[in-house]
Amino acid sequence: MIQTDQDILQLVAGDAWMMDILRHAQSLELPDWWVCAGFVRSKMWDTLHGYERTSLPDIDVVYYDPSSLEESKEKELEQRLHERAPGLPWSVKNQARMHIVNGETPYASSTDAISKFPETATALGVRLDERGRLELTAPYGVEDAWGLNVRPTPHFAATPERMAVYRERVAKKQWQTKWPRVQILDQGKR
Repeated sequence: MIQTDQDILQLVAGDAWMMDILRHAQSLELPDWWVCAGFVRSKMWDTLHGYERTSLPDIDVVYYDPSSLEESKEKELEQRLHERAPGLPWSVKNQARMHIVNGETPYASSTDAISKFPETATALGVRLDERGRLELTAPYGVEDAWGLNVRPTPHFAATPERMAVYRERVAKKQWQTKWPRVQILDQGKR
């Protein structure tokens, strides 16, 4: 059974901790912001494995602001989040500058940047709109995340160099240790 976008939104809406995280991120009033990657994927995989909540190495908050590309601004925003919610592993990144870090052409938006993440199951983000309603971005859909499948995004599958990064990342993450039903796809050497 393929789960839907709405199922993810209901899962997040029913998790008070996740909703608090989203309200903290929203309080920064950033343009084109999302809480993404493992924040969403791990909730899905935890649910599918019957886990309460596994720990996150970071809580990824992304936004898109081409008018301010200084990394120091991101650190300032992280500090504000640490003040609001101490003890959480906040990571804030302006996707308008991350193309420089990643050696790529400029991204057009946060969703465009999320589409350049290594795995389809991680290319997910949630946020609250101006009225406090949940929104989801999933450039490659949600089927891989719900299906417990890790596969490269088309962006990473496009070149041998990116595929090498994908394979190294998958090996380092060792997701199958935490979530044994996860299937790693396309991890062989070419």
